[in-house]
Amino acid sequence: MSATLTPAATLSPADYPTSRKFLIFSIMAFGMFLALIDIQIVAASLNDVQAGLSAGPDEISWVQTSYLIAELVMIPFSAFLTQALSTRWLFSASAALFTLSSIGCGLSWNIESMIFFRALQGFTGGAMVPTVFATGFAMFQGKQQALIPAILGMVSVLAPTLGPTVGGVVTQLLDWRWIFFINILPGILVATGAVLFIHVDKADFSMLRRIDWVHLLSMAIALGCLEYVLEEGPRKNWFSDPQIQISAWFSLVAFVLFLERSFYSKNPIVRLTPFRDPTFTFACLFNLVVGFGLYASTYLTPVFLGRIRDFNSLEIGTTVFVVGVGQFFSTLIAARLINRVDRRLLIAVGLSGFALSLWLTTTVTTFWGSEQFFWPQVVRGLFIMLCIVPSVNMALTAFQGPELRYASGLFNLMRNLGGAIGIATVNTWLQDWTRVHAARFGESLGQYGDTAQEVIGSLAQRIGHLTPDTAQALLMAKGLFGAQVAAQSLTLAFNDIFQVMAWMFLAALIMVPFCRK
Repeated sequence: MSATLTPAATLSPADYPTSRKFLIFSIMAFGMFLALIDIQIVAASLNDVQAGLSAGPDEISWVQTSYLIAELVMIPFSAFLTQALSTRWLFSASAALFTLSSIGCGLSWNIESMIFFRALQGFTGGAMVPTVFATGFAMFQGKQQALIPAILGMVSVLAPTLGPTVGGVVTQLLDWRWIFFINILPGILVATGAVLFIHVDKADFSMLRRIDWVHLLSMAIALGCLEYVLEEGPRKNWFSDPQIQISAWFSLVAFVLFLERSFYSKNPIVRLTPFRDPTFTFACLFNLVVGFGLYASTYLTPVFLGRIRDFNSLEIGTTVFVVGVGQFFSTLIAARLINRVDRRLLIAVGLSGFALSLWLTTTVTTFWGSEQFFWPQVVRGLFIMLCIVPSVNMALTAFQGPELRYASGLFNLMRNLGGAIGIATVNTWLQDWTRVHAARFGESLGQYGDTAQEVIGSLAQRIGHLTPDTAQALLMAKGLFGAQVAAQSLTLAFNDIFQVMAWMFLAALIMVPFCRK
């Protein structure tokens, strides 16, 4: 048999030629990129998807949320499946099923079918994410291993950041359905490449007969119900709604059961033993915070540009693209510094820089567009990799073998969980604080009623040139005035959110001294 297809039984992956290692790693990293970019690829195109499927505003958010929930379940489960099926067959099956579910998304005929296929897409794609981390750290040693956190960190951050850009461009040039169809050819290539070249471990099919189904179901229920509470809570006034209450209780009980099975099951689906390492725990907390900030900020900017500035999908996509440029350059910087500078110092600088980028958006106005968002996004891109790269290195370098797989799954789970919590939280803040600012505007207008009436009267006079009906002109003027108040209230809410997120990143600096070098 040729060297290209040498089985793992005869040659350890760490002993493979460097070219073979990078081929395997490239295939897997590209599969991971596909899985992560699809989280946010619909962000700039949600209005088009909503119109195409005749969906309601409350339903369309589940196009993103269903993907995240399913991915959250699969990421920690993938460590078990890797041992049972082998990295080769799990990765190829994941890529193939991800491709088929992408086709299903593109062919969706209503919102229910879209949510189903998006959940399937997230579940199958989720297996490709942590597997890359574990395989990369197992194959490479020394200076080559130092590149792994930088490369995978860039992919982890760049993919969801570029999602709105790619989705916006494709939607504008072709159709929103093509944001899913473009996965077909890459998915086939990844699935085929995985079968041909990824021989890094052996399967143990006997593990499939020992699956702790209670453990698996409790994890799925805990994460799924938690995400439902976070997603639907803002719309249903949180725990005043019976469905939210029931979901919260299900999540809590399932989580307790999950912990019990994690500690006492003979064949646990997820092992929590990596958390015995304090540095790993703090690295996961950093990843949770970064996931919150990354996904929330990536979500907020398109929402602002769409609601306030009425940007189309292409304009939104090109505006957020600059974040990716900054991330690319910061990856090169982080890769050079990771073995020369204390990792704690890099994380501290990264968190501070990310906080600065958020603070630069606390003065956003209704006139902000691509030019105004340029530098805040560049700064965000430049500093976020200084958070990601050292935290990946800090989290995974101490583990080997199966423990490395479980550590990788838990570490990646924290980032996506942070993202899910972040999107749901900022949605809540956006609604609540918009109402607060609108109420304050109402109080101010009550105190200065004469001035408000003068403004409305002036608007009515201008509109009077368009219609002879004075009553209609006055009604239109009041509508325009109300729309301006609503826009200003929403804009102030955005400012508040960016400010709170900036303080959150600064608060995370407290954890830095507790980590090992």
